[in-house]
Amino acid sequence: MQLSGCILPFIVLFVEDCQVMIRQRLPIDTNADTNADKERRRMQRLAHLMDSSIRLPGGFRIGLDGIIGLVPGIGDAVGLLISSYLIGKAATLGASRPLLARMVGNVLLETGLGSIPLVGDLFDFAFKANNRNMRLLLNHQEDAREVHRRSTVWVVLMVVFLLLACAVILTLAWLLLTAIVGILF
Repeated sequence: MQLSGCILPFIVLFVEDCQVMIRQRLPIDTNADTNADKERRRMQRLAHLMDSSIRLPGGFRIGLDGIIGLVPGIGDAVGLLISSYLIGKAATLGASRPLLARMVGNVLLETGLGSIPLVGDLFDFAFKANNRNMRLLLNHQEDAREVHRRSTVWVVLMVVFLLLACAVILTLAWLLLTAIVGILF
């Protein structure tokens, strides 16, 4: 009985949010109602559903991605598949390669850290890679050069960071291996 008292407010808020989402539609611009615009609106709704469709007390919003991610083993994989779908659609809408790489980095960061039990789940609720990626895509369509430049810088920094991380890991592995060999022989 105690548990249902805690869960009931969340269920009520979820149902209210679903009703609002059904009634609420993105504004339709009659001058530019192309297939690309429809696809972007569809992508925005999916990103919203995955990252911020459920309102919690205190104003914080979570989405189905974080809830699905709680399922051990397959939860993060399902979230990765849905996020990959959004990235594929962004590619068909003309997103640049650096932007796509940045979007993939956001998703891999969320999936990688989100797969860590407990702490990763909290990160998954807070990071909201799909919403980030949609903002990037919309900004790209408003100012493609600036987003392309920023995404290129981001990709270069990530590559440098990953190379440094690999160097540190290899150095630590080498030191550990030499210490073990020194102890054994």
